[in-house]
Amino acid sequence: MSAEATSLLRHRPFLAFWLARVCTASGFQMLTVAIGWHMYELTHNVLDLGLVGLVEFLPRVLFMLHTGHVADRYDRRKVAALCQVAQGLVALALVLGASTGSVTREMIFVLAFLLGSARSFEMPTTQALLPNLVPSALFPRAVAASASAMQAATIAAPALGGLLYAFGAFWVYAPTTLLYFMACALSLSLQVRRQNGNQGKASLQSLMAGIHFIRSRPDIFGAISLDLFAVLLGGATALLPVFAKDILLTGPWGLGLLRSAPALGALLMSFWLARFPIERNVGRIMFLAVGIFGVATIAFGLSTSFWLSLGVLVVLGAADMISMVIRGAFVQLETPDEMRGRVSAVNGLFIGASNQLGEFESGLTAHWFGTVPAVVIGGVGTLVVTGAWMKLFPTLAQRDKLH
Repeated sequence: MSAEATSLLRHRPFLAFWLARVCTASGFQMLTVAIGWHMYELTHNVLDLGLVGLVEFLPRVLFMLHTGHVADRYDRRKVAALCQVAQGLVALALVLGASTGSVTREMIFVLAFLLGSARSFEMPTTQALLPNLVPSALFPRAVAASASAMQAATIAAPALGGLLYAFGAFWVYAPTTLLYFMACALSLSLQVRRQNGNQGKASLQSLMAGIHFIRSRPDIFGAISLDLFAVLLGGATALLPVFAKDILLTGPWGLGLLRSAPALGALLMSFWLARFPIERNVGRIMFLAVGIFGVATIAFGLSTSFWLSLGVLVVLGAADMISMVIRGAFVQLETPDEMRGRVSAVNGLFIGASNQLGEFESGLTAHWFGTVPAVVIGGVGTLVVTGAWMKLFPTLAQRDKLH
């Protein structure tokens, strides 16, 4: 990393924030691997894998307007810490269920909803918190460095989760609980600059402010809606247990590696972007990255080689990281601090839709057409959306700088 990027990790508030992100990302990825494999073992139904993603996504819709208001009105450190405690309690419930052999399909759905509820409040809060930790001049690098925390954890945690699951589900859920409580302690230790928050009471006008702000700025709306539809169609994460077990003929350890591969590509790219931030032609580069994501999705769907699939997923993760860093820095820099929570909540809904709702879409299309055709159709859909958005949002495609 450059001297500027390295100095970020020497800055104590940012370092604590970075470590908290490592803990929460590790915990969530380990939970995702274990819950996915656990559900498939219980039901052997690909549709159930998609339903888990849908249930986890539902709270983002139900609570979207309130999550942003909470992030703007209350101490963001405490809100983040409370969300991390709630996720730790979900993991603890799975520990108790696994130790007594009482985990059921219905229990997984209930806990997935609670997990999604906590994450729906945590995401906009942590996104809005980051600009309070670093100067705006370093913010694009901070976004890349923060993303590297998530991706570094996402590389190791799924593989570790898959390995531990071979000894039993309990051995995945127990350390996950500890990780969430460690993240809570780190969040409470943060020292941040003054938060210019919204002190008013919740009202329809206040709650809708984030939506109105995004709709009034076509470039911001185009950037986050591109992620929504491109990744919604192109995501194949929910189907990885099926690919691992039935197509690539591997086990939980192989599933962990498949889940880690996109994170490896994203981590390497985040290191590159922290050292060499994208400063020109940001629009064209973002659209190119989304197009590469679609092509990589198609290649993964057609692959029958475990190692080729891993390589394609690395490329997919690197392309997604480019798009994410550009979009994340752009949206935050264009948003005033007192509205960052509400705007981040809307952005979080789009991100959640592209991930959790995308898992449901993958499970549903796999149920209708088969696993491989579902992934290939999704990749083609991503390419179609990329081309359409370049026409619908020409100023975004031609945008030169982030801010």
